[in-house]
Amino acid sequence: MRGRARVIAINNSVQLAPWADILYACDYAWWRRFGGASTFTGLKLSVDQLACKRYPDVHRVGVNKHSDVLELVKIGTVGWAGNSGFHALNLAVQFGAAKIILLGFDMTIAHGVHWHGKHPAGMNNPNERNVARWRRCIDAAAAPIAAMGIKVINASAISALANYPKMSLQEALEC
Repeated sequence: MRGRARVIAINNSVQLAPWADILYACDYAWWRRFGGASTFTGLKLSVDQLACKRYPDVHRVGVNKHSDVLELVKIGTVGWAGNSGFHALNLAVQFGAAKIILLGFDMTIAHGVHWHGKHPAGMNNPNERNVARWRRCIDAAAAPIAAMGIKVINASAISALANYPKMSLQEALEC
């Protein structure tokens, strides 16, 4: 993907894509654990006020914690849905993406809670109730995104999402 698309790395996925254009993490505990991601040179974004105060190069994104739907009117603010992936999807739409490729949007804990294993104590790990909500919110976003003429492709190797066409990353990059 490097050099072929704009990339938003979410949380620990920055370890796989340190060259990403944007790093998004919503929780202060993550920013604290990784020292504000000091070696990341792209744009850093978070909804967490404390993270943005403690690490001045982390820019604040607003969040509507009373809404689990995409925020399409108030640019720079995302819907909540309790999930960084949902926030990043909302931001990609606001940034004007014509095509969005989802990677690592497994939305299930059947194969473990994260690709990198559990977060350490003091950081959140999902349970089935969390991922059921995330699936519901991200799948519900498919129709409004499609109505805007934006193509979203799910290139995640494993995914419980149902409302996005599924294909390999290579196919997604070529279509």
